[in-house]
Amino acid sequence: MSCDIKVGDTLPETIIGPFDAPSLARYAEVSGDANPLHLDDAVAAAIGLAAPPVHGMKLLAAFEPMLRAWRGDLVIASLAGKFVQPILRGDTVRLSGRVLRATENEIFVRLTAYGAARAPGIIGEATLRPRAAT
Repeated sequence: MSCDIKVGDTLPETIIGPFDAPSLARYAEVSGDANPLHLDDAVAAAIGLAAPPVHGMKLLAAFEPMLRAWRGDLVIASLAGKFVQPILRGDTVRLSGRVLRATENEIFVRLTAYGAARAPGIIGEATLRPRAAT
């Protein structure tokens, strides 16, 4: 792996969304997560949300293409996240990342997803390693 990655490096920001009701319904169908909270305005309103929240795993999965676009020479060894606050249907989502640890064999990146509330919706982390030689 190249030594050009340093602690503090930031990944290019990625913008995704906004997600509409049909895209959330399609995700619910293919993921098996048909929780009405993500699909029904009345259920979301009953707990004080202005719109249904986007599935957290849909948002977490969006970090994968961002990481691959940043460094296609690395593979994702792990990806995890903590869901801090809902990101709602209709929000545009800003994904960002910062390198916290970098060695020859492993890069550790802090990931953040921000919705319209401008506070983190997801705080995540990824470990990347050099792609195995073929």
